[in-house]
Amino acid sequence: MQLVATLDDYGKPAWIIAMILGFIVWWPIGLGVLAYLIWSGRMGCGNKLQWKQHFMQEARRFGGGFSPLRSTGNAAFDEYREETLRRLEEEAQEFQTFMERLRKARDKAEFDQFMADRGQSGPRPVPSGA
Repeated sequence: MQLVATLDDYGKPAWIIAMILGFIVWWPIGLGVLAYLIWSGRMGCGNKLQWKQHFMQEARRFGGGFSPLRSTGNAAFDEYREETLRRLEEEAQEFQTFMERLRKARDKAEFDQFMADRGQSGPRPVPSGA
């Protein structure tokens, strides 16, 4: 897990280099890294959930084509479907908010740990030019 955290710190270029090196060393390693990048969403073009919500909103707005939101002719079912989709969108938004709070809490804990470790090693000298 330390390797994953290190590569995450360096960002997408590090993951791409790791994937290329994996292909060079032994192709199944590169393929495994590629599968992991796709599965974990590390190489996505943003938040998958937000993209899905945007797609659903656009489908509702245009209401044509292959949209699952087109009326079935059964008013009770259409009402149930709309209510279920609305509830799912709310739950997805609540989950995104929860995940953001978790990320912020993790960042704060890591920073607090850094400050605590730094405090144990004593104060750092201030450069004389400052």
